[in-house]
Amino acid sequence: MDEERRQHTRMTETPVGSLVLSLAGPTVVSMLVTSFYNMADTYFISKLGTSQSAAVGIVFSIMALIQAVGFTVAMGSGSWISRLLGARKIDEANTVASSGFFAALLFGCLVTVTGTVFLSPLMRLLGATETIQPHAEAYAKYILLAAPVMMGSFLLNMVLRAEGKAKFAMVGIGTGGILNVLLDPLFIFTFGLGNAGAAIATALSQCVGFAILLSSFLRGRTATKLALRSISRRVGIYVNILKFGFPSLCRQGLASVATVALNVNAAAYGDAAVAAMSIVNKIFMFVFSMMLGIGQGYQPVAGDNYGSKHFSRVKEGFFFTAKLGTVTLTSFALFGFLTAPTLVRLFIADETVVAIGARAFRAMCLALPLIPTCVTTNMSYQSTGKAGTSTFLATLRQGLFFIPTILILPKYLGLTGVQITQALADGATFLATLPFTVRFLRHLDEEGKRAR
Repeated sequence: MDEERRQHTRMTETPVGSLVLSLAGPTVVSMLVTSFYNMADTYFISKLGTSQSAAVGIVFSIMALIQAVGFTVAMGSGSWISRLLGARKIDEANTVASSGFFAALLFGCLVTVTGTVFLSPLMRLLGATETIQPHAEAYAKYILLAAPVMMGSFLLNMVLRAEGKAKFAMVGIGTGGILNVLLDPLFIFTFGLGNAGAAIATALSQCVGFAILLSSFLRGRTATKLALRSISRRVGIYVNILKFGFPSLCRQGLASVATVALNVNAAAYGDAAVAAMSIVNKIFMFVFSMMLGIGQGYQPVAGDNYGSKHFSRVKEGFFFTAKLGTVTLTSFALFGFLTAPTLVRLFIADETVVAIGARAFRAMCLALPLIPTCVTTNMSYQSTGKAGTSTFLATLRQGLFFIPTILILPKYLGLTGVQITQALADGATFLATLPFTVRFLRHLDEEGKRAR
């Protein structure tokens, strides 16, 4: 109880800017490390050839699917737990955490079994060509085996962040990421396992990260507790977890569909185009993950203070997060635009791939400064329990705007249409999000007046 009291005081009384930074710092590191070891797979595999590199882009769709399901349970549980902790309902928070953990492991097992049984047709569906197919299958089968552990890690990570213990989360994710980078060259080159080696390295590092995250709960260093007796048998608990996490399912699920559509359209221009877009997406996600980390540092602040009816602190956190994200991503957009060919060339020496990738990445950089407002607004609605609005906002970027554009634009602009689709989708998402940003801030003002 003392731990819960200290945590409540910290979340509701610490200056908002300092609190967001203290939570966002470790979270950003965790996100960057996760993104970095995804990039490490691409970097080392790219040394094997263009088709092998393209295979990573194909399997990225499966990674996005695992993340979609895992983040649905994790974000749904985490956002609910942060509000429960803000309202000091500890027993209910324990039930949500334990039930969410059970659900994450179960969904992970279902993905493993389904994906393994239908592996070959799945790879073809995701856009693998005949030359890419064997490398994609070698990589995918081990990623699928790690799905339960990956989803469990997402849940544990998000519960720790909901409690404001982002540093604990950072240690688990960071250790796994560093291990992945070290194991990649060992399994790929020393053991001669190629694409399969990279996947094995990823699976092993995920297991280590999972064990470290779980140890925080087993050692009693958390406000919420995981216990078999706390796993709920009430369907309503799981419905609410999925409802609160549904925006994440839309966001990540549509990202998986968008990646498939991108790969299929890029494949019309050869393996070089698929490899180029794969590399560019990994670089872009590395930058984008910084905003996600900042936003996830803000989410427990928003949820906890909203649950405690400290609406002015939620508003202050919103502006701080949006400004910090805009400055950060604008800086990287400028750097990325100027150095795009060099960045792509770090991964592969094929100049055809470099030319295609550099142009696509420069287009993405033009829209990068618009993303922080969209992310902060979306996460604000999700953190405060506005699942319907958050779900709609989550469908915009990779769903409503990206998918139709990638299906139509290449027919008229060819490869250029593939390269500029993401930038156009990001610009349209920004314009569509602005009215919801204004509405959320007005809602906080109105709730604040009622609470006085």
